[in-house]
Formats: sequence, structure tokens, C-alpha cells
Amino acid sequence: MSATASLNLPVALRLKITEVFLSLQGEAATAGLPTVFLRLTGCPLRCQYCDTAYAFHGGHWLDFEQIVTEIDRFGVTHVCVTGGEPLAQKNCRPLLERLCDEGYEVSIETSGAFDISKLDPRVVRVMDLKTPGSGEMDRNLWSNLAHLRSDDMVKFVVCDRADYDWVRAVVEREDLVRRCAVFLSPSWSQVQATELADWILEDRLPVRLQVQLHKILWGDAPGR
Repeated sequence: MSATASLNLPVALRLKITEVFLSLQGEAATAGLPTVFLRLTGCPLRCQYCDTAYAFHGGHWLDFEQIVTEIDRFGVTHVCVTGGEPLAQKNCRPLLERLCDEGYEVSIETSGAFDISKLDPRVVRVMDLKTPGSGEMDRNLWSNLAHLRSDDMVKFVVCDRADYDWVRAVVEREDLVRRCAVFLSPSWSQVQATELADWILEDRLPVRLQVQLHKILWGDAPGR
């Protein structure tokens, strides 16, 4: 084949991947469901409670065919694309579309710092809005809220009482519970789940308390 002809070959789309693994979904509406997690490498945020800092660097390149093959071998229908921050890689969006085309039920876990408006409508968006206690509140792209649908989810990680008060104000100001399900998580080792539960009950706040099921089962072990 001539050099000129080779230039006309399509370039395989690829992404940098930290890990692909099977686990139980630990959070949000599908908690407890067997799910394949595709963890993309890289994140521009540095939340003080981050438990996946190992995904900031390293990883290995896989093209879409290799990714689909990896996911297929687990034999389950739910796929969660996470990070890091998956939308920091430009090829994440076409991968989500490809996974939907393959027949998977696809969700993405995103920080909310990147535009979600052009994501495939078949993808469930789980958006983690950053609280003051995260250290990354200024990264929130508030215009994303206009693109939430009823099957999407918003999550807040609460680090202290001040965070909770901030979340309550945002939920009320943005009328979030009319847009989608809203979940509050206690920051691991910073707030007790019972404490957060008491605050929610005291205010009759119409949100859902969630704990990280995977951490209860397996602790901080990567790939679980």
C-alpha cells in the first residue's frame, strides 16, 4: 500500500482507560445492580475527598473495538462510564453513543464541570455538583441544570453542616427535585450517614440519602 493510500484510512477512535471491571453499582438509582465500570484516565478537578486519585495519571489506550470487547466479556447489560472525569476526553461522547448502539444501558458519572447538553439522549447523566467543602465549587457549570431530564440524577457529597446548608439552598433555588432525582452522600470519614439523615429529616428535604455500597462491602479497594 502506498503512503498516500494509507493516509486515507480511517483513524480508530480511542480513549485512555484506567480500568474496566465488574462490580455492584454503589450509588444512585441503580445501586446494587451488577454493572461494568469503565474508568477513564484523567481529571482536571482536585476534590479534597477524592477516592480515585489513582485515575489522574497513567492508564492505557484502547480503541472503541477493544473497549466494547472488554465490556462484552462480563455479560451484563449496565455500563457506567466514570473517571476521573470522563468528559475531559473528547472521544468520550462518541463512545457513549457507540455503547448505546451496542444495546447497553449506559450511564455516565460526571462532575458537572463539562457540558452535558450534547450527550446522547439514551445516556443517563449522574452529575456530581461540587459543594464548597469539595474545594472545587467554582468548577460547577450551572448551565448544565437546564439540560437535566427526569431520568438523570444529581449527587452532592456533603463534607460538613455548612455544605448541607449550601446544598439545601441550591436544591430549593434551582427546584432540583422537580427536574430529577437528587442524592446526598456523606463524605467518607467526614460526616456520619446518621448525622446527614437527621439533617434531611429535620428539614423534610425531599432528597434521597445514599451511602457508598461498594465501600461498605469492599472498602477502598480499586476495581470494586
